[in-house]
Amino acid sequence: MRHRRTISFLTWMVIVLGVVATGIGLFSGEGSENEGSHPIFTSIRGEQIELYGTGIYKDDSLSAAAQAIAQDGVTLVVGIPLLLVSLLLSLRGTIRGRLLLAGALGYFTYTYASYCFLAMYNNLFLVYVLLFSGSLFAFILVFRSVEREGVLMKTQLPGKSIGFILLLIAFLIIMLWLGRIAGGWRDGTVPALLEHYTTLVIQALDLAVLLPLMVLTGALLVRRQSYGYLLAPVVLVKAATLLTSISSMMIGMLRAGVHVSMVELILFPMFNLAVIWCLILVLRNAQEPAPPASPLPIE
Repeated sequence: MRHRRTISFLTWMVIVLGVVATGIGLFSGEGSENEGSHPIFTSIRGEQIELYGTGIYKDDSLSAAAQAIAQDGVTLVVGIPLLLVSLLLSLRGTIRGRLLLAGALGYFTYTYASYCFLAMYNNLFLVYVLLFSGSLFAFILVFRSVEREGVLMKTQLPGKSIGFILLLIAFLIIMLWLGRIAGGWRDGTVPALLEHYTTLVIQALDLAVLLPLMVLTGALLVRRQSYGYLLAPVVLVKAATLLTSISSMMIGMLRAGVHVSMVELILFPMFNLAVIWCLILVLRNAQEPAPPASPLPIE
């Protein structure tokens, strides 16, 4: 793998800073004198927003803080171990390791981009920026190294089925987000999930980057084009970790007494299981590149 040292340095930086960010996010509010109290904030639109009121997320809404804490838990328990294991596997030269590493770095890139742009400013801002930057550039280097060698899949891989699943998930999430936005247009208000934030950061990232990438990957897999096999593991690892976070977020929101749509409670866990199943199939059928042929002896 080219740029091995740079990728290792950036990934270790993400691992260490990820432990710091998630640890503070999970435990900074415990034992605080304000724990359990949720002050009310009047937004610029005149809405009464219940704030979390304690810890690093004290200025975030109760809903957003519950989601952030749940995501911190998934990142600490799933994301960081996955990043560590995939780094070690990639350093051994396995294609599965590099595919997992690219997907895990994609998850960290998306996650800390959302923290940089969505979370209310707090003392971890520069940590979020370093996590976003480090994971982004490490992802680019890993993806380019895999792209140069290409990805071969066994003929048993049900590429068309995986492609249709990705297209279906992307279509349903697009409809879900557009439905939320259109609801605000219909009522002449901003979407309810905006609360006291300035814009819909998650929906912007999904509609502009993640969902188009899922559509592209799904279409390439349906048509059995080789670039789809390159994108599929990266998209599936990213989607699996992200959907696990979303499922955890919804549980956190329910525990905090925040309303969650029944449609989302059903769809996102179903998507999560489907994507994990597709990821297992892709990794099982990924073929290690053949070693370079030895040069013929000169007689």
